[in-house]
Amino acid sequence: MLCDFYELTMANGYFRKGYQDKITYFDVFFRKVPDEGGFAIAAGLEQLIEYIENLHFSEEDIAYLRSRGIFDDQFLEYLRTFHFTGDIWAVPEGTPIFPNEPLMTVRAPAIEAQMIETYALLCFNHQSLVATKANRVVRAAQGRPVLEFGARRAQGADAAVVGARAAYIGGVAGTATVLSDQVYGVPAVGTMAHSWVQMFDSQYDAFRAYCEMYPQNAVLLVDTYNTLKSGVPDAIRAFNDVLKPMGITKCGIRLDSGDITYLTKAARRMLDDAGWTDCTITVSNSLDEYLIRDLLLQGAQINSFGVGERLITARSEPVFGGVYKLVAVEEDGQVVPRIKISENVTKITTPHFKKFYRFFGNDTGKAIADYLCVHDETVDDTKPLTIFDPDATWKKKEVRNFTAKEMLVPVFRGGQLVYQQPALSDIRTYCAGQLDTLWDEVKRFDNPHRYYVDLSRKLWEIKYKLLEKPY
Repeated sequence: MLCDFYELTMANGYFRKGYQDKITYFDVFFRKVPDEGGFAIAAGLEQLIEYIENLHFSEEDIAYLRSRGIFDDQFLEYLRTFHFTGDIWAVPEGTPIFPNEPLMTVRAPAIEAQMIETYALLCFNHQSLVATKANRVVRAAQGRPVLEFGARRAQGADAAVVGARAAYIGGVAGTATVLSDQVYGVPAVGTMAHSWVQMFDSQYDAFRAYCEMYPQNAVLLVDTYNTLKSGVPDAIRAFNDVLKPMGITKCGIRLDSGDITYLTKAARRMLDDAGWTDCTITVSNSLDEYLIRDLLLQGAQINSFGVGERLITARSEPVFGGVYKLVAVEEDGQVVPRIKISENVTKITTPHFKKFYRFFGNDTGKAIADYLCVHDETVDDTKPLTIFDPDATWKKKEVRNFTAKEMLVPVFRGGQLVYQQPALSDIRTYCAGQLDTLWDEVKRFDNPHRYYVDLSRKLWEIKYKLLEKPY
C-alpha cells in the first residue's frame, strides 16, 4: 500500500478495460545530476528486491480499498492473489550513472508494472541521492576517512538507516547509526557527546574515566568548555595518566565547533609537543564537500571528518528527480515503442525497450561514452563505431580500440529473483573501482565535463519518427 493512489485507480481501470495482461515496458531514469555534478551513483536495488518479493495485498488492505467505494469488486478479488510476475533489468548498485539512461527497465503486465512505480522511485531516488552526495564529500576529504553522523537530522527513521547504507556505498568509512550496522553491516562508530563531559565534576575526570573504560578507542571531545585552554590540555593529561603507562599511543580528539582551521593547527602543535604525535584529530559541525575542501586548502590539521545533516539530507539539493515512464507495449508479440512529448524538451522520453553499453578505452581503462540502443541491437567492439550527440547530431566521434559492456543486468525473470545480491562491502568496493574509470574532468565539483550519453542510429530514428507523428 506504499504507492500513489493513482496507481490503484489506473490499475482498476486497466482491469475493467481488459488491459491487466497487456505487457508493458517502463524505464526508471533521471534527468539532472544533483549539485550540477558530472555523474550520480546508483543505489537502492536491494530494498526494491525485498519489496517485490513480498508484494501482496492483505485482507485489511482490500477492506480499506472497498471502503473507498470506487473500486470494482472483481478487481479487488484479483488483488487477493496479486504478485509480481514480470522481468526487471537494472544497473548494479554502486554504478556511476548519467542522465536519461535507464537505471532499471520493467517488463510486466500493465497492473504489475504500474503498482511498483512509487516504491521503485522511492528506493532509487533516495539512496542514489545520498550515495552521490556522500561520494562528493569523500572525494573532498582527499583520502581521509569520512564518518556519517546524520541520523538525528534525517527525514525519518528509514531515511537514517538506509541513508547510512547509501552513504557507505558512496565511500564513507562508517556511521553513527547502530541499526545500519546491525541490519546492513555499515561499521558503527562513536565516542562521546558533550553531556559526558558535563556529567562529571571536572573535564579531566570525564576524560580519564573514558580512557580507563575504552583505552583502545579513546577519542575525546575537547570543545565543551575551552578547546585550547582546557580541552586539549586535559586530554593530554588523561592520555599521559591512563594510556601512556599501558603503552598505548593510538588515541584521538574531536572538535565540533569554533574556527576549525585555527584550532586544529594549534591542537596539533600542542599534541606533538606533548609527544602524542599519533593522536588523531577528527572534526565535525555542519560540514559538506566545499567546507572540507576549504579547510584542507587552509592547512587545517585533520585526520578524519564527521559529516551529518548536509550529507544525510543532501541539503544542497535534496531531490534526485528520478522518474518512471512507459516506453513500450507489446501488441501481437511485437514491441511497440511509446513516447511522452512535452513543450519542455527535457521531459521528452526516449522510447522503446532498450539496453545500454558503456564503452571503455582499451588503452586507458577509462569510460568513453554510454550508448543507448534498441534491445535487439549488438555492438561489435572489434570495429570502429561512430557515435553522435542525439541533440546536436553534427557532433560526432569515432570510437576505436574499446570494449563495450552491457550495463543492465537481469534481476527478475517471470517474477523470480535471478540476481545474486552482493554483500554491501562488495558493492562499496565495486563503486570505488567504477569511479576510477571516470576521467577527473567528469568528477570536478564545478563545471564538470559532460559525459557522452548517445543513442544508436536506429534508436534515434525511432524517437524522431515518433516526434513527427501527428497525435
